[in-house]
Amino acid sequence: MNDPQLDALFAPMDADEGANHHLPLERMPPHNFEAEAALLGAILNNNAAYERVSDILRPEHFADARHGRIFEACGKLIERGQLANPVTLSAYFRQDEHLAEIGGAQYLAELSNNMVSVINAGDYGKLVYDLYLRRELIDIGESVVNEAYQYELDADAGNQIENAEQRLFSLATAGAAESGFIAFGPALTRAVENVEHAFKNAGKVVGVTTGLRDIDRKLGGLHPSDLLILAGRPSMGKTALAMNVAFNAAISSHKTRASGEDQFDELRTGAIAVFSLEMAAEQLAARLLSQAAEVSGDNMRRGDLNEDDFERLVIASRELNTVPLYIDDTPALPVSTLRTRCRRLKRQHGLAMIVVDYLQLLAPPTNFRGDGRVQEVSEITRSLKAIAKELGCPVLALSQLSRAVEQRDDKRPQLSDLRESGSIEQDADVVMFIYREQYYLERAEPAQKPEESTDRFGERYSQWQERLNQVYNTAEVIVAKQRHGPVGNVRLFFDGNYTKFGDLDHVAEEFDE
Repeated sequence: MNDPQLDALFAPMDADEGANHHLPLERMPPHNFEAEAALLGAILNNNAAYERVSDILRPEHFADARHGRIFEACGKLIERGQLANPVTLSAYFRQDEHLAEIGGAQYLAELSNNMVSVINAGDYGKLVYDLYLRRELIDIGESVVNEAYQYELDADAGNQIENAEQRLFSLATAGAAESGFIAFGPALTRAVENVEHAFKNAGKVVGVTTGLRDIDRKLGGLHPSDLLILAGRPSMGKTALAMNVAFNAAISSHKTRASGEDQFDELRTGAIAVFSLEMAAEQLAARLLSQAAEVSGDNMRRGDLNEDDFERLVIASRELNTVPLYIDDTPALPVSTLRTRCRRLKRQHGLAMIVVDYLQLLAPPTNFRGDGRVQEVSEITRSLKAIAKELGCPVLALSQLSRAVEQRDDKRPQLSDLRESGSIEQDADVVMFIYREQYYLERAEPAQKPEESTDRFGERYSQWQERLNQVYNTAEVIVAKQRHGPVGNVRLFFDGNYTKFGDLDHVAEEFDE
């Protein structure tokens, strides 16, 4: 059965009909020249109007570029302490051919006749900015469509989606980032609320828990907007400790969410994001499974398991399946992409904490033009600190140490040992080092010298053995910098078989039993 309307729609047009056919006019981008002119008139009549809109408006926000130049000129004069009116601006624009095209000084006088009160200037400014955002949204949409039509090997669909998200979020936060001054009263009220929350939760962790009691006591938990650096030499256990902290925080978040308590507290119920630039997600998952099931990771890799081990692994995997822990193992990840993915995770699941393993493997922002690796790392740390503040969650970033540690008798790290430490120490709120004396002692087992007596060698060997026994299965976390609290050392239990950290006294009690 034929549809006459469809037939007419797809029927070929004859020449006469095509000549008289009028195509729909192209839609104009959103704009309001009258509002722009009224706003400029308010500024020219009373320069106080500029102060009401200067926080949100820029010259490029005006749909009419000539209005943007007038607004920019007003700003320059006002910031110099001069008066911006048609007389002063006419001298400023005497050589401007574009302004001459629309009437020059006469047009400035016409603008000043647009009588808008200073009070209404803010509303006009918001309208101009809103229309600018709409035009930018149209540009982004057109770019997304055009890029999707162009097939390039170096830019797959996933990259295009990330770029679109990045541009949209940048547009959404452009005005919000310039929040300006905050009165001391509201800031003080929030500070008192934080103190009240800490008082009501005395004996508990106020921020994100690390699951390690002594570190929580030293740091008070991991607080929102903080950048924490955990550094150490290879084989010290940086990744193991960071994953222990992430795992413990995820378990705590899962339990809090399941209990229904603090359901609006994102720091206690949000997801934990782990960016592993060195190890694959499967390797990290195997480490966590080894910890939870208390099955040797080495035995797991070799398949040397008995039925009891395998049963524990199955039970542990079921329990861990619902833990809100998300791992991204993309290598050489740009810090801008890290920010985009964290924003997405926060929007979808909430975000309690970010872990980066490790920051020297991150790529700097794509538009970074600095020279040298030190500047690149400095830009990365600044970006991580900005992400912590923007998303309101702690960022725990691992860092390498220079080889200077190995050249000293005392192998305990210092702040000066931070590799490419241009701004790591400066930007971080907390700097911690992981140190295991057992690692160095095991590699310094005494050997008898040719001229040394057996008794003397035996004495040295027994001293070495005694010291090794004292530090066996232990680690030190050295808090070298803490912006809001004390520094000092925290001793932990470390079991290399399960790459698991714990509180020393709890382990001692288990052995005593």
